[in-house]
Parts: sequence; structure tokens; C-alpha cells
Amino acid sequence: MLKRGSVLELTVEKVADRGMSLTRIDGYVVFIPGGIPGDKLSVRIRRAKKKFAEAVVLEVIEASPDRIEPRCSHFGTCGGCKWQHMTYSAQLEAKRQSVEDALHRQGGLTDLKVENVIGAATLFRYRNKMEFSFSAERWLTTEEIGSGRPVDKSFALGLHVPGNFAKVLDLRECHLHSEEGERLLNRIRLLAREKAWEPWHIRNHTGYLRHLVLRNAANTDDFMVNLVTNGFDEEKIGEFAAILKEEFPSVTTLVNTINTGVAQTAFGEKIHTIYGPGTIKDKIGRFTFEIAPNAFFQTNTHQAENLYRVAASFADLKKTDHVYDLYSGAGTISIYIAEQVRQVTGVELIEAATQNARQNASANGIKNVSFVTGDMMKVFRDDFIEQHGRPDVLIVDPPRAGMHPKVVDQIIRLRPERFVYVSCNPISQAKDLSLLADTFEIEAVQPVDLFPHTYHIENVVKLRARKHST
Repeated sequence: MLKRGSVLELTVEKVADRGMSLTRIDGYVVFIPGGIPGDKLSVRIRRAKKKFAEAVVLEVIEASPDRIEPRCSHFGTCGGCKWQHMTYSAQLEAKRQSVEDALHRQGGLTDLKVENVIGAATLFRYRNKMEFSFSAERWLTTEEIGSGRPVDKSFALGLHVPGNFAKVLDLRECHLHSEEGERLLNRIRLLAREKAWEPWHIRNHTGYLRHLVLRNAANTDDFMVNLVTNGFDEEKIGEFAAILKEEFPSVTTLVNTINTGVAQTAFGEKIHTIYGPGTIKDKIGRFTFEIAPNAFFQTNTHQAENLYRVAASFADLKKTDHVYDLYSGAGTISIYIAEQVRQVTGVELIEAATQNARQNASANGIKNVSFVTGDMMKVFRDDFIEQHGRPDVLIVDPPRAGMHPKVVDQIIRLRPERFVYVSCNPISQAKDLSLLADTFEIEAVQPVDLFPHTYHIENVVKLRARKHST
């Protein structure tokens, strides 16, 4: 076993979980954050356990052919992007490999072919939503500490650094969101400093400014600013609105979410619409969706359309089909496929999302969808199926934790002919698939990249009921 503080020269073998890279020394695994397969690195061991160690990079001795210069000056400190220093082709292969590894290791599914990842056409400025935090505790970078210059640590607007719940990196640029969003970020910081508005202190639970949430539609001109504050201050929000109206005519609506609780979240107990409709609209395919301040909507609109296209294709939809869309959210998948089938029944935990789904269906003239609110574990039972009818096709898109075992058991009993499993977490997906393996045969696995420069990947699996289930 290696010792803490040891300095070694290692060549990176592959990308591992959570975007880290790894290599092996006689079977002993060393994780190396920031490495790229093919890199020859000088590293220092910072933590050594019985089965693995973690190292920090001291020097790149010989760079991998896939190592490139990152675009953002905050790269390496900010946790928003892990792979800006890696070619996009290498990112896609790493994501394909991560899906394959999850299916093999967590699912025990060893003879499946994972198709090449469907990559994004736009690698920067692709996010339609960014959530920034205000903080009274600013994170100082290594460069800032080393400069010797005094730095005001009492104010920051940006993203939490990885592994630190309190401190925020004061971001001046972010290439994931729009250029307009970047300009807003910097102007709002300047305004807050000029007006001496206090940022939230996460330990003391004091301060006015908590979060800045920016949502810009990809296929319309709508742009929402959501300022999350500790209480409603009519004078302050009036000044804020005046600046936006004068300097940022692109902002079509301003909302003020009030969060007086201690939880560090952009959700709150009340939302004030300051100007504009209080929502924005965006399009996926030919369908228009209204997006409320706290509504879930895929953060990469253009790639979401590719994701839904794959899901619809895997479902082999017919005009006579009844489709169950479990974890239906704001109804985007349900509405996207509705015209291709007889009926869609969606189930969603959050009532506000269900209401949003109904409004979206009505606005798009879709009449053959219905949405039910409830906890999937409690709702998705035999009486639900008796009431709504058996489905020909099942589509599920659960949260990162995957499906509850009781839901998996009900799917096994229901045994629909065709079944499509969409997931943002291949590890939990693989565990669920292993439980379903005796009843359903996997016919195809197609990852879709919605998040360039991060290790996150969406994966779509096509299943069909076995003719003789055990």
C-alpha cells in the first residue's frame, strides 16, 4: 500500500466514476482528479486506503494527445466543468465507457453493446438555466492567496466550490450559460456591491441576497431573472427591476422568490412576479412549453429533443398504443409522443409539475394525455392499472436514485410488451435493469450527451418483454 505524501510518476489508464481518472499499480487503484487517459503525471498521494489511494497532480510530464487548453479561467477551481481540458471526442468515449462499466459492474450485464454517444452540436453556451449563489464567505483561489494582495472575502456571487457547502467562488465568466447571462452575472454583482446589499451568510442565517437563477429559452427570445432573497424588500427589488429594464431589455420577466428558511435552496415559500408574465416559453420539436420559475425543464433544449427522439424510436410507437409515462415531470415526453399514439398516462410526484404538464398539453392542443399526481411507490399499483388500463408501452425517466424496488416489482408484474428506460444516472439504472433482467430483454443502449465538459450522461435503454419470463 502507498503512503500519504509519496511522490510518483504515473500514466493515466482510464476515466473513472465522477469524472476522475485512475491508474493501477499491481492492481492497487490510484484515483487522480484532473488526469486524462494517456497523461504521464507526477503526483503526490494525499490519501491512502487499503484498496485505493487518491493523488493530486504536481506536474504534467507528458500530455495525452487528448489534453487541450481549457477555455475558462476558473477551470480547475470551479466544479461546473470537469473536462474542459479534454477533447470532445475523448469526453464522448469516456461517457460511453462509463455507461458500459455501470452495466457490467452494477448490473452484471456483460454482453451488451453500448452505442457511440450522440454528441452535442453546441459545446459551450448550451445551458438554458444557471443557478448562482450569493455568499458572505468568498473562496480564495490559490493564485489570489499567492498574490499577497488584499481580497475582500465578505462577498461572492458564483458557484460553490466542490466539497464546500459554505464558500462560493466569485465567478467572472461561465461558458456554459449565454453571453447575456454572463453580463447579467457581473452587472448584478456590481449593483449589489454598490448598494451594499448583504449576501447570505450560511452559518449565521443572515443577509438579503441568496441566489440568482437565470433561465433563457433556446428557441424563443424569453429570458427570466429569478432573484432569491431572504424576505421581500419593495425598495430594493424596485431598484433592481429598474436597472434590468434600462440595461437588459432582453430580460422578459423578473421574479423574486422569497426564502426565509435555513435550507440553501433556490426554492421558497412565495414568488413575486415583478414584471413580465412570471414564466418563459421554450420549444422542443413543434411543441411549446411554459416554464415556471421552479419547474423542471431539460437544461440543454436542443439535446433534449435528440433524447426524446431516441426514446420515441425505442418505443416502436403505434397509433393504437396506450403509453404510461412514469416520472412525467412537466409532461415533455408525454406531449412529444402524444400524436403518435392513442393515449398517454403520466404519473408525477410534484403537483406543481403535474399542473404545468396539463397546461402545456392544453396549450399545444393535445387532448389524449392525462396526468396523475402521487408517489410512484404508492400510486403505481393494481388499482391504478385497473382504473387507467394496461399499457402497451412503458416509458420511465426516474430521478438520479432510480426506481423504488416496489415500483420495479410492479413493472415486472405488469410486464408491458415494450419498455424504455431513460436515466441521468447509469449506475442506478444498471441496478434496476439487473432486477428486471429475467422479465425483459435489453435490445439497445443509446447514451445521449446533454452536458458537454461534465461527466454527466443521459442513457436510453430499449427493453422488450421476454416470451417466457421466469
